[in-house]
Amino acid sequence: MDWQLVLQYAWIVVVLVGLEGLLSADNALVLAVMVKHLPRTEQKKALFYGLLGAFVFRFIALFLISFLINVWQVQALGALYLIGMSARHLYMTYKARKMEPKQDLAAEAKEETAVTEKPVSKKEFWLTVAKVEFADIAFAVDSILAAVALAVSLPPLGLGEIGGIDSGQFVVVLTGGLIGVVLMRFAARIFVKLLHQRPTLETAAFIIVGWVGVKLTVLVLEHPGFKELIAGTPFEFMGLPDGFVHSTAWTIFFWSVMIGIATWGWFSSKPTAKPTAKQA
Repeated sequence: MDWQLVLQYAWIVVVLVGLEGLLSADNALVLAVMVKHLPRTEQKKALFYGLLGAFVFRFIALFLISFLINVWQVQALGALYLIGMSARHLYMTYKARKMEPKQDLAAEAKEETAVTEKPVSKKEFWLTVAKVEFADIAFAVDSILAAVALAVSLPPLGLGEIGGIDSGQFVVVLTGGLIGVVLMRFAARIFVKLLHQRPTLETAAFIIVGWVGVKLTVLVLEHPGFKELIAGTPFEFMGLPDGFVHSTAWTIFFWSVMIGIATWGWFSSKPTAKPTAKQA
């Protein structure tokens, strides 16, 4: 066995896991926001079922990657949905704060807990699972493409092809992708818990959801299919140059804004007051 080749493959798997962990951070927050309205026991189930479907989808997607890279409409719908969800929540929050007198922190925390623990119908539960699935599909395409781009740099093992790429490269991409889904599931649970501990952090969370929607929008604006659609029209200027999405400038800008929103949200929010012995 060529140990140098083994080390090359192992290193790419490590890099992929790190990449997936980084990409899943904002995705996990979106999923946490999606399931937050469910009772706590249902939140875990919704994340489990939703991300179980994500395992299956990412496996199938590797066989269909040459088809999926042309379906930019999925990411466009995902962008519209996330931006719409963010805008709607921020508008409703603004409207509620304008119309109702301010409550004290303890009353807000008590009301938040009551709403969260309210039972939901099976229809609403499975609708939430479907939303989690859809969000992951919108996120997965770019994640898989990034993984494939890394894996194809590896020397082929010469043991045949799977999904149009060398079998060894396929296994590397699959391994990195599935580990990434596991990381996203645990990260989502951490974010759900954090949103319960700091209810006022929810505003920042929804702003981040909208910002993730902007990221998907940028992916669409760079996609060859979208640029072909608007070619020769007054909207041709909207197309972004190839490589913009993964450029250093855009990456730094995206994460700077992301960290800025999270930092503002953290310092502007207060943790839920723990019940005293009398209150308990």
